[in-house]
Amino acid sequence: MSQHQSQRRYRGFTLVELLVAISILAILAVLGWRGLDGIVRARIALTQEMETTRGMQLAFAQMQSDCEHLAGREIIGRRPNLQWQEGRFMLLRKVYSENEPTQLVVVSYRVENGALVRRETPGTRDLVQVEALWQAAAGDTPSASAPPVVLQTGLAGMQVMGYQNDQWRPQLLTNEIDQPQDPSGLQVGLLVPGQAGPMVKSFLLGGT
Repeated sequence: MSQHQSQRRYRGFTLVELLVAISILAILAVLGWRGLDGIVRARIALTQEMETTRGMQLAFAQMQSDCEHLAGREIIGRRPNLQWQEGRFMLLRKVYSENEPTQLVVVSYRVENGALVRRETPGTRDLVQVEALWQAAAGDTPSASAPPVVLQTGLAGMQVMGYQNDQWRPQLLTNEIDQPQDPSGLQVGLLVPGQAGPMVKSFLLGGT
């Protein structure tokens, strides 16, 4: 075998071949990084969505408990026990403590600065005091006696409707001519930015 043939057999890569190989590896690395980045972003988005859904389920569970314990006419007479409108609602519920008589509290839900906030007044059996607590809770300035509890953040709003006189209504019907019935259900929809529609839940009132 000649010396010329031996050199041809054992010659290394040329500079052009090395540059081509490095370029291919760089492209593969970029594509791999983008794919991994997409997977990580999708996982983060899915985790956030699951946390939002779980938070809403907990908020709905609290609403259901409040609605099931709505104070009935046999306790409060013709006094108001439920009121709702866009972005807020409030109700009068019964609370039970061991070895103590049943008391009444005013519970209100509002969306404030993108957060769903629940407030509950101290319990009482005095109906005159209940009326005062109700008026305070209905005002635009929340009472200091009802500290706020944030149930969910990142909301765009809340839709509320009540089932009264055989249809869902955006506000309580109080016209004497129509002889309105007491609402038998409450429907709440929580709006999340970026979602096509609200997450909606309906509740029976007073355990009916």
